[in-house]
Amino acid sequence: MTWTIYLSGEIHTDWRHQIEDGARAAGLPVSFTGPVTHHEASDDCGVAILGAEPDKFWHDHKGAQMNAIRTRTLISAADIVVVRFGEKYKQWNAAFDAGYASALGKALIVMHQDEHAHALKEVDAAALAVTKTPAQVVDILRYVINGELAGYTGQAAAAE
Repeated sequence: MTWTIYLSGEIHTDWRHQIEDGARAAGLPVSFTGPVTHHEASDDCGVAILGAEPDKFWHDHKGAQMNAIRTRTLISAADIVVVRFGEKYKQWNAAFDAGYASALGKALIVMHQDEHAHALKEVDAAALAVTKTPAQVVDILRYVINGELAGYTGQAAAAE
């Protein structure tokens, strides 16, 4: 079986590539999907295809609706949805994707740093795992797909 992983969230760092490279290095049977990550194309797709809008609200609305076709379709088809919240911007669309995935009963992995824990507490509560790094996501994928713990010797459990 090939697992389909949808990668949602911030577009300003290379976290997607880190997960994809890590999964490839681990030999995991996965394919990755996600939103359009070219910011301007994502913002302007509606008016570029359907025509200009003088009001910014309708400009954004057209683009959001077109992007939703992709997002809804790919999240619905995914086995696992990974949502990354970055440090710099508020990713309201990522929060929406997490809620949509949760409502569909998708396995949800959330990634963010500690400073966002309070703001994202409801999102975290819906997730099956909350991580901080792309490497942790890869380790989760390795475990759930192959049943393998990378580098685990049993020492962590014995130390507790």
